[in-house]
Amino acid sequence: MSKPISELRKGMSKERLERIAKKTEALKKEMALQELRQALNMTQAELAEKLHVNQAAVSKYENQSDLYISTLRRILSSMGGELRITAHFAEGDVVINQFHDANLEPA
Repeated sequence: MSKPISELRKGMSKERLERIAKKTEALKKEMALQELRQALNMTQAELAEKLHVNQAAVSKYENQSDLYISTLRRILSSMGGELRITAHFAEGDVVINQFHDANLEPA
């Protein structure tokens, strides 16, 4: 018989619970577009309507590994988000502001 997660957690050490919490936070910060859309309880059809494209186009976007920055910006904006591009270096992070112009090539 399956047990509720609360019961499983009771038997875990504090260290293990902390590791799980850290891993959970890391996973929340990394999502594919499809996972993000689903987490927002949005269907492909709903997103397509907001983007003024058909559902097949949304499916294509979600399965592409290489999107225009402008397309990604439009998708995220339609989901209620904002695209920020950050370069990570050993010395620190740098926000790339070259792509703030909303008039980039459309989706």
